[in-house]
Amino acid sequence: MSRPVAESHHPWLEWIKQVHAVARWGLTYAKDPFDLERYEVLLKLSVAMMADFAQLDTTRIENLFANEVGYLTPKVDVRGVVFEEGKLLMVQEKWDGRWTIPGGWADIGLSPAEVAAKEVQEEAGLIVKPVKMLAMLDKKFYPHPASPYHIYKVFMRCEIVSGEISTGLESQGVGFFSPDQLPELSSHRVTHEQITMLFQHYHDPHRPTDFD
Repeated sequence: MSRPVAESHHPWLEWIKQVHAVARWGLTYAKDPFDLERYEVLLKLSVAMMADFAQLDTTRIENLFANEVGYLTPKVDVRGVVFEEGKLLMVQEKWDGRWTIPGGWADIGLSPAEVAAKEVQEEAGLIVKPVKMLAMLDKKFYPHPASPYHIYKVFMRCEIVSGEISTGLESQGVGFFSPDQLPELSSHRVTHEQITMLFQHYHDPHRPTDFD
């Protein structure tokens, strides 16, 4: 499939994240003390570069990466996609007051389907059954704001089992929206291009899973 061009894609940010990952891989597997020392220097350089790029204090970047140990892999963001009468379920985030599809980071011990169902229930009040993975996308190819992490986004189509829409701890609004009446999007979490793709799946249930 053709890949979209991310308007907010920053090559330097991608390079810094790769340097950081190489440093962590080296510190995980290297045995020679001189190699370990070199990888430690590389790690500090990646933190300094990230701090300079993001214009943040070095300590804040160090804390951000404090739990990033071992062999680094992409983080996984799972979204539960629910349609009703041609409209898409969306929640208004308390964090920025903007709207997105219910979801969040994948939890250890839960499958992507279980995460999608949990997030929809917690953020929108509905009991749902995941039925199909619509897309697995690499966030770097879409116009999201820059992020220090490499992130995969999983969109799971879910069917309503029971319940009524209601807000949760992280949401301050819930509703169903048609593609021509979308609210202001939380661009850290979802883009117009991705929502267009999801509506294409709605109108063509046999459309194969999209992936990057």
